[in-house]
Amino acid sequence: MRNSTDRLATMLSHLARPAQDARCFVNPPLTRGSTVLYPDMAERRAAGKQRLEQALIYGTMGNPTHFALENLVAAIEGGSRCQIVSTGLAAVTLPLLAFLKSGDHMLMPDSVYGPARGFAEGMLKKLGITTSFYDPAITAAGLAALMRPQTSVVYTESPGSHTFEMQDIPALAEVAHAHGAKVMLDNTWGIHFFQPFEHGVDISIQALTKYVGGHSDILLGAVTVNDDADWEVLRTAAGTLGQYASPDDCWLALRGARTLAVRLEHQMRAGIEVAQWLAGRPEVLSVLHPALPGAPGHDLWARDFSGACSLFGVVFQPRYSVEASHRFAEALTLFGIGASWGGYESLVLPTTGFITRTAGTGDFGGPTVRLHVGLENPADLIADLQAGLAALAAP
Repeated sequence: MRNSTDRLATMLSHLARPAQDARCFVNPPLTRGSTVLYPDMAERRAAGKQRLEQALIYGTMGNPTHFALENLVAAIEGGSRCQIVSTGLAAVTLPLLAFLKSGDHMLMPDSVYGPARGFAEGMLKKLGITTSFYDPAITAAGLAALMRPQTSVVYTESPGSHTFEMQDIPALAEVAHAHGAKVMLDNTWGIHFFQPFEHGVDISIQALTKYVGGHSDILLGAVTVNDDADWEVLRTAAGTLGQYASPDDCWLALRGARTLAVRLEHQMRAGIEVAQWLAGRPEVLSVLHPALPGAPGHDLWARDFSGACSLFGVVFQPRYSVEASHRFAEALTLFGIGASWGGYESLVLPTTGFITRTAGTGDFGGPTVRLHVGLENPADLIADLQAGLAALAAP
């Protein structure tokens, strides 16, 4: 695995900052506003023609604070254009509404983020758009067999953010493109470790709430493309739907991004250390961490990724009950019980019984929990987990 954070650290220290030949602060200013004034009607008309560009037209079309973050995220993912939205879920729903229409069919992995499944089965269904859920470990041939003439989107999430199945994105993208479908990827786990546009993805989705923000105090999402035609569809839909993100949150995300590389490096190493310790415990049936040799999907991770984030799953031995996995979570003191991830703090979330599966891919052999490793010392986290395992085995 190549060192994945060296170049990123330099990029994040210099991207989206004022020009160094100007007398200015090192950070871009925070800009708030709704109305933009023009000196005359000629400039007003000219601005109206720039709806696809980073131009000052009206507050909902963005301002320099939004543009700086959009440029930074596009660079991280290797794309050309980025649309910032208010939440990670909005980053899921915007491109689906942009690229799907009534009568279309979508393929979505059975391991997909729960609210994305809910959107597909709820609002999209009401709009006349059908969704089929497929085994995330599907082969290219298997995906080809599911394609229909109406299939216009193949949605992917690799790894899945609850149970961490890896997908062969280049192979699936080749099939999708051969049938005229767009490939969307939730790349929140991959961040920059997976370069989506090098592997056939058309639209990349990220919840900037997670690692980019880094401090569990903002809600933001990003949709990145690498094609002018895709950008026109996406940008038009964003404007039509009134998608907007607070400039205050964008500024905080910019600030969080400056330390992203060092946080990722620490959390990746700490997460692997904790995962390896858990893999050696007799209470544990398996650890769902793609970066661990022998873990499900490790070969795909080693081929396509330059690193790993600090979110992974743990499957306990089948002799333990779901209630025992809850005792485990409740006994931890350094891991808070909560959703989300990517912040500075460690988290635990029991997942058995809380995940919907319809393609027969939800049996992992025992009760499961999801762990996020934060910035704490790994030795302290391991000691905390040891106490949790004692509670797991308690009568």
